[in-house]
Amino acid sequence: MASLKDMRVRIASTKATQKITKAMQMVAASKLRRAQMAAEAARPYAEKMDSVISNIAGAAAGSPGAPVLLAGTGKDQVHLLLVCTGERGLSGAFNSSIVRLARERAYALMNQGKEVKFFCVGRKGYEQLRRTFDKQIIENLELRSVRQLGFVNAEDIAKKVIARFNAGEFDVCTLFYSRFKSVISQIPTAQQLIPLVVEAPAAGSVATSYEYEPEEDEILSTLLPRNLAVQIFRALLENNASFYGAQMSAMDNATRNAGDMIRKQTLIYNRTRQAMITKELIEIISGAEAI
Repeated sequence: MASLKDMRVRIASTKATQKITKAMQMVAASKLRRAQMAAEAARPYAEKMDSVISNIAGAAAGSPGAPVLLAGTGKDQVHLLLVCTGERGLSGAFNSSIVRLARERAYALMNQGKEVKFFCVGRKGYEQLRRTFDKQIIENLELRSVRQLGFVNAEDIAKKVIARFNAGEFDVCTLFYSRFKSVISQIPTAQQLIPLVVEAPAAGSVATSYEYEPEEDEILSTLLPRNLAVQIFRALLENNASFYGAQMSAMDNATRNAGDMIRKQTLIYNRTRQAMITKELIEIISGAEAI
């Protein structure tokens, strides 16, 4: 059985841990609001960009001059999985849920005889994926030094992806990230970026008609790389909000668990101390009676 001194040290250590988790919860809560506003502000632009490009692509998809980012290479053999995770942990299942979704997709593709490559954005995703897919990770980009995410960060990633696509290194690119829903709910999401998936209009809906100048193919050659960067930027912002939401929830749970542990440890300490005092009193009384 641990001594009273060891118990006091353990209680003090747990209280110190509780202070740290409480502070981290408050920091995450203060950063969450700004990150959530940025993610929600990016959604309408990204969705409208995707909608307009889908409308243009619907008319240009069958033309022989359609951009390769839209038409694809004509093959489906090599897949690039662009996995975006956080740079830090202590955020519950935030990072592991994104990696799990990407890992499941990778295994499914390999079982079909496809070749899989990984482009990791974020330290935590790279650390988890390299245990199994070390030789298949072709690039790893960390954003730890970036104080505030900007569109330029997404543009840099998009340029690297497009350069590899133009070099013939892959046929299909799929983006993995966590969509922010609430503090307690973040949804791991997979989105195909290359070739662009053109969604058919819903049944009964009225299609919007656009007149383009110049021609669709020329517009798409400019808009498609831009759209790729916009979708990646949206994913980075969603990830940022999801990270702080998950960390706030995880640190709240850790703080409450530490409180429960402190109460249990204090109870055991008090009972042990009382038992020792009672034992000493019995020894004193027995000694006095013996005299």
